[in-house]
Amino acid sequence: MHFVVWCIDRPGAADVRQAARPAHRDWLDKYKGTVKLGGPLLGLDNVTSIGSIMIVDAPDEATAKKIYAEEPYAVAGVFQSVTMLPFRWVVDPPK
Repeated sequence: MHFVVWCIDRPGAADVRQAARPAHRDWLDKYKGTVKLGGPLLGLDNVTSIGSIMIVDAPDEATAKKIYAEEPYAVAGVFQSVTMLPFRWVVDPPK
């Protein structure tokens, strides 16, 4: 089962995001194959990170939330809001 995780940065979190980036990359390595897609959401300038989006493959919502609870940006307090919803991958789903 897939879950989309939509995160919006809190104002002034750019330095916290940057400091947590190495740990975030390590977390992505740990969950390679589980985090199917991810990347920063950009502001209208196409440069500034304003959040993140990812798709997590987990057997159920509780497991997806447990995996996401370790996400270093979330742990560091980068996000002002996080929404996790079930997602049905229809177009070019992973095999």
